[in-house]
Formats: sequence, structure tokens, C-alpha cells
Amino acid sequence: MEKLAEKLWRVIKSKWFVIVAGVWIQCTSGSSYTFGLYSETLKSNLNYDQSTLDTISWCKDIGANIGILSGFVYGISYPWVVLLAGALQNCVGYGMIWLSVTHRIHRPALWQTCVYMFLAAHAQTFFNTAVVVTSVNNFPTYRGTVIGLMKGFLGLSGAILVQIYHMVYEGDQSSYLFMLLWLPTLVSVLLMFVLRIYPTHEDDGKKTLDWFSAIAVIVASYLTAAIIFENVLLMDSLSYLIICLVLIIILLSPMLVAIKSELDFSPVVPLSTPLLISQENYPEEIPCQAEVAEKRHPESVVGFDSGIAEVDSQRKQRALPSRSLMYSEIKQIQDAEMCSDGSNDVPQVNGGNLKRGQNFNLIQAMGTVDFWLLFVSMACGMGSGLTTINNMSQIGSSLAYTSTEISTLVSLWSIWNFLGRFGAGFVSETFLHSKGCARPIFIAITLLVMSGGHLIMASGLPGALYAGSVVIGVCYGCQWSLMPATTSEIFGLKHFGTLFNAIATASPIGSYVLSVKVAGYLYDSEAEKQRHLKIVHIVGLAESSELTCHGSQCFRLTFLIMSAVSLLGCFIALALYQRTRKFYEREIFEKIHSQSCPTEK
Repeated sequence: MEKLAEKLWRVIKSKWFVIVAGVWIQCTSGSSYTFGLYSETLKSNLNYDQSTLDTISWCKDIGANIGILSGFVYGISYPWVVLLAGALQNCVGYGMIWLSVTHRIHRPALWQTCVYMFLAAHAQTFFNTAVVVTSVNNFPTYRGTVIGLMKGFLGLSGAILVQIYHMVYEGDQSSYLFMLLWLPTLVSVLLMFVLRIYPTHEDDGKKTLDWFSAIAVIVASYLTAAIIFENVLLMDSLSYLIICLVLIIILLSPMLVAIKSELDFSPVVPLSTPLLISQENYPEEIPCQAEVAEKRHPESVVGFDSGIAEVDSQRKQRALPSRSLMYSEIKQIQDAEMCSDGSNDVPQVNGGNLKRGQNFNLIQAMGTVDFWLLFVSMACGMGSGLTTINNMSQIGSSLAYTSTEISTLVSLWSIWNFLGRFGAGFVSETFLHSKGCARPIFIAITLLVMSGGHLIMASGLPGALYAGSVVIGVCYGCQWSLMPATTSEIFGLKHFGTLFNAIATASPIGSYVLSVKVAGYLYDSEAEKQRHLKIVHIVGLAESSELTCHGSQCFRLTFLIMSAVSLLGCFIALALYQRTRKFYEREIFEKIHSQSCPTEK
């Protein structure tokens, strides 16, 4: 009978607790989604105008979406190094902003504030990369579900942080900045040594992941109800306290799932077991495949492949390393030890060109058509979605929505974002496992639906903003789940962190073009027309320096353009689907249903 301390230690050192730690880190990592909560403090305390504030917001978007460096660091070091680097950036970025806003230091120059905001937002990419890449490597067969889970909680993090703000710092935006300084930093530092890559088996984890998914849906449902109540009812400090405490209890519940799953788990070593990170969590010798097969099926050992027996002999003679391995070293060992049926399961390099499913680096991936098809389709989908949320306040004002209604829309966006992230990962995973459906087809479908959402917004009909924001929010979230999963399947896991962060740069690029060059230009043009008409027709009206636009025409053309852009992204995703359809059917689908490497030629 294991002692309580030993059982707890066993749980903490399990891959189930890696999921729990990832969920908790993601729940505090989405500070960039709450920019609207403290932007007014930045504007007033630092004497910035709206144009300057937009510049700072753009730096925030760049920092939160340019994660190539975090992927590179992950590839050459350890997950805890990535988390520590993110914690340092978060601490410095929000620390300097808090000191500036509270006038503890001299008012910084604009470029300095932009650097601080970039660092604070850039920390999010380090947290996200460490959590997502580690989780995918622990559950490669269910990568869509895992990515949807982690990305979903990141999408919910904005709403979670707002609830904590209501409980602790209600009405004090400067103190909220201080909370963003210490909370994500503390959580990531406390949990950074938990994030590790563990041995996995093709079949394990599905039931437990379903429990984690159920908790995610409960959290989203609870936050939806809380947001609606807070915007409809008159809330006092006690009400906020109760809401937040219940939320914290729900967020602690994944720990119970991890405890039950690990203590109920009977470890069975599969025929192809990846090497564990450190020696202390593993037997002194790795059981060879022949030994494992003999224990499982004694009658089938006679026909066991002699080539595998030779490999087993070599593995048995090799001692495990006495130190933790870097991610890149783990992948090299796993690749070298991958068993074979004589021709190798993983496609070989022919003429220097890698095949789909092999481990591409960034340069190699950028030399493929698949990479750019995925990149451009993401620029269309993510760019138009980000443009919508960045302009939600102006869209609502132009349609005469009240500030309370606009606040509710902005708050609920994180819920729709979560539903897209979580739902797309789960649904695409289900169809991939059952029918071998290529994941890019779901990218195409969501972009087609997003095009319809933009048309709803362009109509300007009563309630169109509510309906359109739901459709666009869900579809926007879908991209953030489908893109990383597709990237890992087509370009391999070895450089996964760098690759999916490189493709994620499509989001700020698309947003810059559609938001600044399209939405901003068309809004200002329409506002200038309206101001000119007022001056001409109303005698004695003084010309105002502020440009404001009223009516559905302010953003109608913008949404029509974004609808066309989303439709273009749909066709590009269909091209990617057509190119990868057979790969998913012949490679991915077959590997999913293969319990072990072939044992017979």
C-alpha cells in the first residue's frame, strides 16, 4: 500500500498532471485579451491620444502572435527554460508599465511603452508554446483534442482574469496591471518543472482527456452565465467574491481527474515506447520489444522479427542518460529507434526533399507549397477575425449599441473563441480517427461559415452584431486549434513549436492589412463624409477634430471585403485539402489505427 506522499508524488510526476499544469498556466496567460480593461488607464495616466493607444495595441498584437523565438528556444532547450523566459518577459513588461502608470518612474517615451507592451504580450507565446508542444508530444494520437483543450483555456483566460480582477481589484485598473505582473509569473514559475515529455501509448489517455474536456465545457458555461448576470444585474463585492471562488474551485477540479487517472492506471509498456526524459522516472533498463511481446503473447514470440530483436539487444545494452534530455535530443532518439517493416514507417528523404509527415525545419517547410497554402488561409481567417474583435467597440457605437451591450459582446467573445478552439479540435479529431478526414477540410468549412458571419455583420439588421459576433468568434477560434494540429501532422513534431508559431504570424499580418488599411481607412472616409454633410446642412456647426461615424454603412464595405477574403481563404484551404487528402488517408489514419509497428515483413 503506497503512502499518501508517495501517491501524491506519483501523480505530480505523471503526464496527467502535465495537462493540469498546462490548463492552469493557460488560464493565467491570456492577459493580452484584456487590453481593453486597462487601456483607458494607459491613455489617461500617460496622456496618450487614441492614435497613440492604437499604436501600443498593435505592438501588443505583434508580441502576442510572433512566437518563432519561443519555438526555437523550445527546440534547443527544455520546457522549463521556455516558461522561465516567458515569466521574465511578463514580469519586466507589465512591471515597467505598472511603474509608469502609477508614476513611480518618469513617463516613458512612446517607443519604450511599445517595447514594454511587446514584452508583456510576447510572454504569452512562450507560455503557450511550452504547454502546447509538451502536451502534443505526450498525447500525439489525440493531438487535436489536446490542442483544442489548451487553446480553449487560453481563450477563456481573458474572462477568468476579469473575474479575478472583479474580486480583488474592482475599479482599480492600475492594480490590475500589478496583478498581471505577478499572477502569470508566479503560476508559470511554480509549475515550470512539471512540464515534461513522458512515455505514451497509442491507446492511453482518451477517457481522461474526455474528462478534462468536460471540465472545460463546464468552465465556459459558468463564465457565460457569470458574464450575463454581471452585465444585467447590479453586483456588489460579495457577489463578485462568490462568483470568483466558485470559478477557482472548478479550475482546481482537473487535479482530481489527474489523481484518479494516475492511481487507476496500470502501466503496460507498449511495443514502441518513447524514451523518458530523465532516469529517475524510468526503470534502470528499457524492456526490449521481444521481452514485452513474450509477456503479452508468449505464443507469438516465435515469429518475431529478427531485425527488431537485434535492435532490442542494442537498446538493452545502452544505459539511460543520467541527466534530463532536451526536446531535440528526445526527438532524435525517438526517430532513430522507430521500428521498421523493412521500408520504414516514416517516409525517407528522396533527393533532399522531405515527404509529408517527416520532421521539417522552418526553412524546409517554407520551401513547400503546403506551408504557404496554410499560411495564406490563416491570414484570411485569423486576420479578419482579429479585425472584428479589435473594432468591436467602434462597430457597436456606430450601430447605437449601449456601452453595457458592447461590454457584454466583448466579454462573450472569449466564450465563442473557446467554443471554436475546443470544438474544432474535438470534432476534427473524431472524424480523423473514424473516417480519416483530412484536417484542412475543417479549415475550409470554418472559413466558409466565417464568410457568412461577415455578411451577417454587413447587413446591419437588428441583432446582427450579436449573431455575427457569435459566428465569427467561433470560426476564429477554430483556426487556432486546426492550424497547429495540421502543422504537426504535415511537418512533423521535431520543430513543431517553431513552425506553428511561424504560421501564427499570419494573424497580425492579416489583421494589419484588414484593420488599418481597410477598416480604418473606410471608417475614416465615411466619418469625414458625415461630418462634411453636417457642416454643410447645419448652420453654425463648428468643425470637430474627432471623426465619428454612425450607421451600418460605417463598416458595411469592410465586412463585405472581409467576407470575400474569408471565402478566398476557404478556396485556398480546399486546395491544401486536395493536396493532403491521400496523405491523411494512407499515413495518418493508418498510423492512428496501428497499435504497434509491424512485426512481420
